[in-house]
Amino acid sequence: MAQVIEIDDPADPRLDDFRDLSTADRRPDRPGGRGLVIAEGVVVVERLLASPYPVRSLLGVRRRVEALGELPAPAYVTSAEVMAEVVGFHLNRGVLAAADRAPQPPVERLARHARRLAVLEGVGDHENLGALFRNAAALGVDGVILGPGCSDPLYRRSVRVSMGHVLRVPFATAPSWPGTLGMLRDEGFRVAALTPRAGAANLADAGLRGERVAVLLGSEGPGLTEEAIQAADLAVRIPMSPGVDSLNVATAAAVAFYALL
Repeated sequence: MAQVIEIDDPADPRLDDFRDLSTADRRPDRPGGRGLVIAEGVVVVERLLASPYPVRSLLGVRRRVEALGELPAPAYVTSAEVMAEVVGFHLNRGVLAAADRAPQPPVERLARHARRLAVLEGVGDHENLGALFRNAAALGVDGVILGPGCSDPLYRRSVRVSMGHVLRVPFATAPSWPGTLGMLRDEGFRVAALTPRAGAANLADAGLRGERVAVLLGSEGPGLTEEAIQAADLAVRIPMSPGVDSLNVATAAAVAFYALL
């Protein structure tokens, strides 16, 4: 069992993995930086502990750390006040864990045994991305492929909003765009571009249920590029009431995923 260590000095270097989480240019979870995975709260930390991401250490108040049971890495126990000084804000959830990243699978391996995939283009909002991963986990999506312009799924806010499910749903980065869509087609997928345009087929009438399907979803503002839509097998839409032209991308993804169950 990993050691539980009491710390009362916020400057202790053993806490550096958790330092200054609110300072944009010093965050330990920033892409291109140290690239750590940061989990917040008992539920999300439990999912990190059960994931393939190698846990480095934990930081929390005693009752939150003890709620986690046996731990694979050192757990630093301190007061809420010291914890707030280290991370840069008061953390209501009371516990954090830091992990190294695990290697991403190549798209080909991710697709090989999947039946349903989400393929994203330009989804840059971390909260939308986290919500989308949570929806994917809940509704039977086997993996997520990140096209150009997508934010980092392992950014702390995405991990938090996903309730840790971004650590469970495998993801890969598209090696080419929109060439990856052709590769998915070669693997036996029908690529369905979700778009509100009037000429798209009604999602429920598109004959996709039971098929191997890659749902193509675009950015929060302009949606999918014309290049991506043209590279798909078909364009599908979610019928909506008059006066409403679109849904939040995570909400639209949830509707599409459910329609494919």
